[in-house]
Amino acid sequence: MSLFPPRLPAARHFALTWGITEQYGGMTSAMLRRSRSFRRIGGVDVDLLTLDDGPDYPELSERLRAKGELIDGLRIRNLWDELRATPPAPRGLIPTLPPLLAPEDDDTVREHDGVVLSRARRDGDGHLSVDRFRRDGSLLATEREGAERRVVVYGVDGTPLRSWRTSWGLYRWWFDRLTAGRASFLLVDSKTAARPVAGYRRDHVTTLHVVHASHRVAGRPRTLRASREGVLRRAGDFDEIVVLTERQRSDLVEDLAALGVQARVRTIPNEVTLPPAVSAPRPATRGVVVASLDKRKRLGHAIEALAKAHTADARIEADVIGEGPDEPKLAARIRDLGAEEWIRLRGFDPHAREEFATAGFSLLTSTSEGLPLVLVESMAAGCIPLAYDIRYGPADMIRDGVNGFLLPEGDVDGLAQRIAELAAMPPGRVEGMRRKARARAAEFSDRAITRRWARELRAAYDAKLLTAAREQPMGVRARRLAGVVRRRARWALGR
Repeated sequence: MSLFPPRLPAARHFALTWGITEQYGGMTSAMLRRSRSFRRIGGVDVDLLTLDDGPDYPELSERLRAKGELIDGLRIRNLWDELRATPPAPRGLIPTLPPLLAPEDDDTVREHDGVVLSRARRDGDGHLSVDRFRRDGSLLATEREGAERRVVVYGVDGTPLRSWRTSWGLYRWWFDRLTAGRASFLLVDSKTAARPVAGYRRDHVTTLHVVHASHRVAGRPRTLRASREGVLRRAGDFDEIVVLTERQRSDLVEDLAALGVQARVRTIPNEVTLPPAVSAPRPATRGVVVASLDKRKRLGHAIEALAKAHTADARIEADVIGEGPDEPKLAARIRDLGAEEWIRLRGFDPHAREEFATAGFSLLTSTSEGLPLVLVESMAAGCIPLAYDIRYGPADMIRDGVNGFLLPEGDVDGLAQRIAELAAMPPGRVEGMRRKARARAAEFSDRAITRRWARELRAAYDAKLLTAAREQPMGVRARRLAGVVRRRARWALGR
């Protein structure tokens, strides 16, 4: 490995997601960690862009900064907050303006300090109408779908300043304002936010969509999940698609080829902050599950397996940390099994991942993933993972019986048997598995993954310019190729 620090291209760097909330999940956690590494290791600032109606981003930013999730050089920028602060310059004639929404009981209302910042509703056809306001109560914007589809932004005095036919047009205008014609990288983490970016093509902006979860329907070849199909059918409109495992890259290339879609697809896994090695002994009989309590995580399987493994000879216990809609059902099942004393639902805990340092094993029973961060974090802490062989992640990380256990998907009995086997293993063998799990996770260190991003961003930029050059007359092509060489030379020096 090179002794020199990774150098990210000297350009503007943006990470786009739909929104960030207080209790964010794995995708947002990965985006924040990657952005911190871009700043600390790669030496570039990163703007975290959001498009939602979050009412308290200034306060949320302060809370995240206090917890170390945001650092100097990282800032959250919300579209609507920026329009409140800096409205667009007047431009063009504004068509007939819509009347404001009269309040109704079923409206979705966002407030801050008693001031309504947005009011939204859908009609019987599913068309969305939204009114947005400034913090002084003045009208900021109206958005209407349907026959009169249009977004209008207003000045403080109520004067309409500018309009767009769709919200996507507004988003792209904002991206132009942010990038200001300078070389920029726009990394899109959210599948929702990726939709308007697929059609956003600018010579100075390199767009990359990071796919954080499985794209297939139930793992079947040549299928695309409905939530991802629209974006992935336009994968070629991004400069690059990034997935988290080689297995998913192979599958996605195959699936896109079947659709006649040509796209640049590369693999860069999520990174983890490696904890210090824990030498203190820990019981192999104590497990931990860190997951949302929802259908996709399939935690009923984990509970059933734990119950089967718990015997008079193997006193298994486990903490399930997370919250979600399945909590009542899971709690009822634990009561039915008489397991409340040793299978504990602990709810949300912002420090949940610290449990990996003291637990003997972790369970992953999801129906699908991208590369589950909890799996890498568990292994980094020497907590032995037991996981279903789902798409994607477990098979890329785990060597069965060496640094963890890999089970056929849905095999509850096999999972229970492996939990019991681990509890009965000689301590020396268990410790050997812990060391090998930590060694595998070390390949996902901040520095190692940031180095891969540094290489890939340069490569994506080169590919973008080379493709554009081939479409130009010979003289223009030569100048564009020379531009690629000059920029690569500057970036190689970190300038």
